[in-house]
Amino acid sequence: MKRSTLLTIAAVLAFAAFLLWSTLGGQKAECEVCVSFNGRSNCATASAPSEAEAARSAQNTACGVLAAGMAETINCGNAVPTRQQCRTT
Repeated sequence: MKRSTLLTIAAVLAFAAFLLWSTLGGQKAECEVCVSFNGRSNCATASAPSEAEAARSAQNTACGVLAAGMAETINCGNAVPTRQQCRTT
């Protein structure tokens, strides 16, 4: 292989590693949240820089399957979770 090809491959791999590190490095908390809404239940997991953000994101994700339309999405997002378990990394 040419030297320029190897340098290009190395640069692309370095950039990909940097993106992975910067994306995952800020995730300090991970939460699993279960929600019951309209007679159905769903659980989801999310990670974020803080526990509150991770819990909110997990609840929004869980509600995505349960709610139809904006009003139901908001109501589901405001519902009290049936289970919430968080851990910091």
